Amino acid sequence: MSDHSPQFGRELWGQDLKEAEDLHEVMCESCRQCDLSNKLKREDLEAFVVRVLDAHGVAEAEGQIVARNLVSADMRGIASHGVARLGRYLGGIKAGYIIPGARFDIQDRGPAIAVIDAKNGLGQSASEKAMDLAMDKAKGCGVGVVTVKNSNHYGIAGYYVLKALEKRLIGICMTNAAPLVIPTFGKDAILGTNPIAFGMPSATGDDFLLDMATSVVPRGKLEVYDRNRKQMPVGWAADETGFDCQNPGQVLNNLLNRLGGGILPLGGRGEEFSGHKGFGMAMMVDMLCGVLSGSAFGNDVNNIKREVPEGEIAAPRVGHFFLALDPERFMSSGELQQRVSDFQTMLRESPKALDQTTIFIHGEKERIRATMHERDGVPIAENVLRTLRQIASDCGVAPPKTLG
Repeated sequence: MSDHSPQFGRELWGQDLKEAEDLHEVMCESCRQCDLSNKLKREDLEAFVVRVLDAHGVAEAEGQIVARNLVSADMRGIASHGVARLGRYLGGIKAGYIIPGARFDIQDRGPAIAVIDAKNGLGQSASEKAMDLAMDKAKGCGVGVVTVKNSNHYGIAGYYVLKALEKRLIGICMTNAAPLVIPTFGKDAILGTNPIAFGMPSATGDDFLLDMATSVVPRGKLEVYDRNRKQMPVGWAADETGFDCQNPGQVLNNLLNRLGGGILPLGGRGEEFSGHKGFGMAMMVDMLCGVLSGSAFGNDVNNIKREVPEGEIAAPRVGHFFLALDPERFMSSGELQQRVSDFQTMLRESPKALDQTTIFIHGEKERIRATMHERDGVPIAENVLRTLRQIASDCGVAPPKTLG
């Protein structure tokens, strides 16, 4: 395929996706080929993750939650948060700062509010519980807000908003994360990429789903450029002095060893392109997820090398925020969904730039990829497959089975 830009039209929305091969994978830089030797059925990939987690002491029901979450990321083309993360969770379990089967402390603070202490459990398990609770409260009184503290990495934020959309609710989800992003006019990474996800149901099934980091790019993008020995564009990251850096390996090493520098907030360095707005958005996420929840915030998140009292284990102490809103409290659900659909149509049918044919709505490309991958198999990068096979060998379970 000579042209690696995603190209597809509205005719691909149906289940008959014969022409959908023009849609290439989201990270072309890391893609070498997409054939049956690196594709797996969704259910086989989920079953593999469950087997591996079971071998590490994770009960089947909890393992299925994690598996659905990770594989959903690969299904939607967000490979950086898919099964490639499995080794990270296993490392946390072995180190003792991720506790399978942790008994969450759930405190009901009122008809619309709850607080969960995840007790260093699996982030996906605590977060699924939190969003389910927020949705129950929204059905009861119109809105539900749940914070989570002392958690771990929870996958893609959009996964939990999709749960709200399935119930035809409006959903919001945020999490803080390990420090990778420098504040405007700063030189050290203090903030995480701190994603925000927001979704609203549509009458036509193409629900609006915004799932974005508050940084210019995620760390995974730097890793892709580093693997391929490519210089980054100016405006993605800064070196240890706080100035633009195009060497991804240098930035990644600085982040790993906390030597200074890091990824820039959404908008870039300084204020000329509104980097201070991305900085403010990242702070907003951390205030709701870290400060409000009672969990870690700023560069205390994921600080597992810090000194702790004897007998304790330094844990990431990640914080999350979930909100569900029942649109029936404002207007009939059908009317709202039609208004969302009309708004999306207005945008899609608006005049296009000179060299463009399509205006995409957030969540649209990911939905198409998920449909394709359900039909044709989930593509997994070869280096990730090698890692999964090694994990399988190490814990004595059957390796993942590809379609090839």
